[in-house]
Amino acid sequence: MKKLVSVSLAAAMVASMTACGSNNTAETTAAAAAAETTAAAGETSAAAESQTAADGASFKIGVTGPLTGAAAAYGNAVVNGAKLAADEINAAGGVNGYTFEVNGQDDENDTEKAINAYNTLKDWGMQILVGTTTSKPCIAVAAETANDNMFQITPSGSAVECVANDNVFRVCFADPDQGTASAKYIGEHKLATKVAIIYDSSTEYSSGLREAFVNEAANQGIEIVADEAFTADTNTDFSVQLDKAKDAGAELVFLPIYYQEASIILKQASDKEFAPVFFGCDGMDGILSVENFDKSLAEGLMLLTPFSTTEETSKAFTDAYVAAYGIEPNQFAADSYDAVYAVKAAIEQSGVTPDMSVSDICEGLKTAMTEIKIDGLTGSDMTWNAAGEPNKAPKAVMIENGEYVMQ
Repeated sequence: MKKLVSVSLAAAMVASMTACGSNNTAETTAAAAAAETTAAAGETSAAAESQTAADGASFKIGVTGPLTGAAAAYGNAVVNGAKLAADEINAAGGVNGYTFEVNGQDDENDTEKAINAYNTLKDWGMQILVGTTTSKPCIAVAAETANDNMFQITPSGSAVECVANDNVFRVCFADPDQGTASAKYIGEHKLATKVAIIYDSSTEYSSGLREAFVNEAANQGIEIVADEAFTADTNTDFSVQLDKAKDAGAELVFLPIYYQEASIILKQASDKEFAPVFFGCDGMDGILSVENFDKSLAEGLMLLTPFSTTEETSKAFTDAYVAAYGIEPNQFAADSYDAVYAVKAAIEQSGVTPDMSVSDICEGLKTAMTEIKIDGLTGSDMTWNAAGEPNKAPKAVMIENGEYVMQ
């Protein structure tokens, strides 16, 4: 078991610079190229099926996430991003002469169904798992991959426990890092001194972010004037929480929650003529895709996210994604895309082959992950430590005129 560590922003930047100077660091660039693919849940990537390696072998990559239900925007983006990366890699000749096959399965953001999806992928012949998408299912599945010694890289499982085992790595920041970085950003950019928090006490994701934010707030001269919780059973009426934040004079409301509840909060705050700055983390990504949501209510909303479609470095990927799926990508798609390119780099570094056992592939990849460096959509010069945590600098965006604008 690896230590449950949380990499602070400063430490992450130092570690990244240290990795840049390493002589044995393998580099790859996750450069996006225009490509069309399909994104049907449970289907293997068409390009992966149409291409065969010199000896007919492929690496089988499983992907899991919620493809239906309230969190479907996350899971579908993760599957689509993985397939797009695999198609690009295959079209460019594969990795060490081998292609990628990708199979996406729906876990409905449920732990039991996540394990069922994992077992379905094992029956298919999965050798590497890119998933899961959300934290609670990820923790459950990570116990299974540890028992099987299968290599796992989660694009967006941010709870600390997701990478508790040494076979699991992640692309996103851990919850404590996001919470700490949010408080630092608000304090350093002097966005507010009086802050209210509205969080979901029934999820590890939200609770972890809230705890880290509170711990750092005092260091940034931030006063927490209201700290209000809700649960999955009380996530439709936020009148009490908003009234307390408003009455306390909150200049900013920190929302370490998912976009569905956030869209309701923004609407109800508007009805109350309460207009503080709203600030979220990666779970906020997707709010502009909520059906029947008035996007003008999100004007000025800020969130920590390492990806924006408006960045020049994201243009080729965004164009290819829109061409393939008819919708703009979110951070989760970018995380998954980077995860597949990280797997590619680790395969190149380690020299593992598809005919090896799942366990042997895992041993090779988990060592290689600490030796590679990639320029991805969610960060340049990304490296990983042995605890599975990425080293890259966080970024913040603001929603302006219905689009993310990097700050």
